[in-house]
This record gives sequence, C-alpha cells and structure tokens, in this order.
Amino acid sequence: MPGPGAYWFGEEEIEAVMEVMKGGYLFRYGSENDPKFLHKVSSLEKEFAKYTGVEFALATSSGTASLLASAIALGLKPGDEIIVPAYTFVASYSSMLFAGLVPVLAEIDESLTLDADDIERRITPRTKAIMPVHMLGNPCNMDKIMKVAVKHNLLVLEDCCQAAGATYKGKKVGSIGNIGAFSLNIFKTINSGDGGLVTTDDSALYEVAFGVHDQGHKPMRFGVEVGTRNVLGLNFRMNEITAAVGLAQLGKIDRIVETLRGKRSMLKSLIAQEVGFKFRILNDPEGDCATVCAVVFNTREKAALVSGKLGSKTVDQSGWHVYANMEHILNHLKNLGQPHTKGSYPVTDDILSRTMIISIGVVDGGLGAGWGININSTDSEIEAAAKQFREACK
Repeated sequence: MPGPGAYWFGEEEIEAVMEVMKGGYLFRYGSENDPKFLHKVSSLEKEFAKYTGVEFALATSSGTASLLASAIALGLKPGDEIIVPAYTFVASYSSMLFAGLVPVLAEIDESLTLDADDIERRITPRTKAIMPVHMLGNPCNMDKIMKVAVKHNLLVLEDCCQAAGATYKGKKVGSIGNIGAFSLNIFKTINSGDGGLVTTDDSALYEVAFGVHDQGHKPMRFGVEVGTRNVLGLNFRMNEITAAVGLAQLGKIDRIVETLRGKRSMLKSLIAQEVGFKFRILNDPEGDCATVCAVVFNTREKAALVSGKLGSKTVDQSGWHVYANMEHILNHLKNLGQPHTKGSYPVTDDILSRTMIISIGVVDGGLGAGWGININSTDSEIEAAAKQFREACK
C-alpha cells in the first residue's frame, strides 16, 4: 500500500539503479577522477535544492534523520520546547525527543494542520521553535505561522515529509521556514524506498546538519574529511542506489502532482453534492499536492457510519499519526510534564473523529487512507468509487 511514486516505478528507476550497480561504486563519496563513481547523492542534493528553490539540500537516510539533523542544526538544546501539532506522524515527536527537546503539542484546525491561532497559547519562556507539519500534502497556513514566529523570535522547522511537491503561495514547502525536512519513503509523493532530504538557505545550518548526518564532517562532495571537527555527528548518509532512484522519481514529481490533482478534482466533483460533510480546508488550494481527499463530516456518528460501510475508519481510529495512539511517546511526554491522555486536545480529537481520508495517491490503511483510488485509477474507477461513497452517505 504505497504512495504515488511507487505506482510509477519504471524503466527510469531500473536504468538508474543498474547504472550504479554496473559501476560497482555505492558509497556517497568518491573521486571525480574515478569513472565508476557517479555522484548520484550529490546530484540529488543539487537537483532537489534547485527544485525547492533553496541554496542547500542534504540527502539523508530517512525523513526522521532529516528532522533530527534539522533540529540540531538550529541550535536547539536539551530542554528547549518546540511546538508541534497533535496530529502528525510519530517521527515528528520521536526525533525531537532524541534531540533532548520537549515537544509541546498544539491543536489542529479543519485543514488537519497546525492551528496557527493556538500556537501562542502554548508559548512559554522555554519555547524556541515551531514545527509546522504539512500534513497529508496540505501546506500549513505559513503566513500566520511565520508572523507568530517573528513576533516571538522563534525558529521554524518545516516538516515536509508528507508534502514533497507542495507549494504555499508560489513557494515550495521547505523554503519558507529556517530549515525543512523531507522523506522519500515508500508512502510519500516520490520515494526511493527510504531516504530523506534537508533544505535551507542558511549555509551555517547546512554545515551543522551535514556534520550531524556524517560524523561531524564539513560539507564535502567528493572526499572523506580527516581533521578538525566541532560537530558531534552520527551516520545518516544516503547511498548511491537510493539517490539514483530518488533522482529518477524527482524527474516525475511535477507530473505526479498534476495527475493527482486532476483525479482528486474529478472525485470531488462527483461527491460534492452529498450533504453532511465538507472537504478539509486547503490553506493554498493551488499548492496542495493532492495525495488524499479528506472529508470532515458534521457528526462523528455519520463519519463512523460512512467510513465503516466503505471498509475504512475515521482518522482518530488510525495508527501512529494520532497523538493518543502513541503509547511510548505519551509516556515520555508524561515524564516531561506534557498532557498525555486522549482528550488533552479536544479540538483535534473532535476533528479527527469526524474525518475520513479517501486515498488519491497515498494508499495507506495505517493512515486511515485504505479506501479510495490511486494515481493509476481510470475515470470509470473514479466514478465507481464516487458512487460507492454517495451510496454510503445515504
């Protein structure tokens, strides 16, 4: 049950992988004079930076690694608080906890993203950053969030893991805050099985993130540094095969997003006349990458009834995207003095209990998007899904 990019794996990805394998050089570093070294990782970084409209991109082993490296690059210290939405993937929390930070949860609104109006209620003297999560491909209300960040002198780490290809008012996500983190795992818009990227315009942030991802080394394209290092790093490097697939997928990203938008538009037009629900708010209707179609019912009873008839479930019953379903995270938050039980975020609980996610490109039962269509669905399949939905609503 993958994301849209996986449905479009083809000759491009196969040829890219075989090119690396025939050369027999899989490590991200090498000599420019070695014909076997194809520098796919550095090429992916260069192309993704260009695509996103930033100065620097760093390839990592995962979206989680990208989040962790980004938080450390921002200079956040153990005990610092970072405001995150109560609806996001578990990695948004766990990566911050590994950095020693305190995730402070805030409510979402009917865009299913961070409610900018709730952020200020969560700010304390220990608050140092905000993490807007562009959830399910829908960019957050970045105008409001950046206004709050500037007012309170807070850093902004964009979690773009579910939103590669999305834009907000003409700017690619990951280019608006101080730093951005992306995922390339199998459920995302484009994927290389696993992998991630960090984006920023700040050379100092890039240099620290690079060091974190590779044992403290300074940014180097074609060599392994031995010498003075002042960053404590780990190993979150990407390899050449992963990057080769990522490059092939990046070449398809605009067509993927355009196709998803067309298919979702058709589905929405076929079910819009039904009563008892509305479509989730899109903070930039032109910028959402259309991986899902989220419908917010007037009541939780109807949401449960309709989703149940279709063999799906409401979002609050889905997996590790709902704060109350993350028992290991909640235990840590409890120890840090944060609310830790279902009901702690009543607005979020209410919205998620009334929301059903229809798959468009991301087909993932754990996300609550196990029913719907996919990027390859034909018009007749979309019409059939719409008919099913309308009948369930009745």
